[in-house]
Amino acid sequence: MTSHLESRESAYREAMVGGRIKMLLLLLVCAAPVIASYVTFYFIRPSGGVNYGTLITPVRPLPELALTRLDGTAFPLAELRGKWVLLTFDAGACAPGCPEKLHKMRQLRTMQGKERERIERAWLITDGAPLATLLIREYDGTRMLRATDPAVARAFPAAERLTDHIYLIDPLGNLVLRYPKDADPMKMHKDLGRLLKYSGIG
Repeated sequence: MTSHLESRESAYREAMVGGRIKMLLLLLVCAAPVIASYVTFYFIRPSGGVNYGTLITPVRPLPELALTRLDGTAFPLAELRGKWVLLTFDAGACAPGCPEKLHKMRQLRTMQGKERERIERAWLITDGAPLATLLIREYDGTRMLRATDPAVARAFPAAERLTDHIYLIDPLGNLVLRYPKDADPMKMHKDLGRLLKYSGIG
């Protein structure tokens, strides 16, 4: 009887270990394209250059953030999974410097040609100020989301002010790169183009 129980326990342990190994292999397969793109981008560098953006280390998955659409309904960040996301923060008044960032993100997406459908743009609005109708129309296609919860800002490391940057999020929801607001769009374009080229997802 004891031998039978030991045999069953041994088989159960083996099944558990086998299940965990399969789960780890599945996660590795899912993450492999992004890992490969980062290795190529930061270490192999086939174009012979260096990355322009600041790599956020360790690469971190963003938590679920308290975001809302302009109509007040909740917007789950997971809705943007599967896309590369260019994201910036600014107040609703969109003071000088803000339209330039929104324009730059729009142009960066356009510059990727047929790959542009893999890219989303998001403006996280840091207050409850109303947006100008002309601004909404001009940057149609940009996700305009309220982000007044302080926890949202804490998820994005900034050199000085949060509004001084454009961030890049990968298709798995990881925060990976940060650019200054006055970054050279051509250099950003090269960074993004290489990531899109060597990533099999998004």
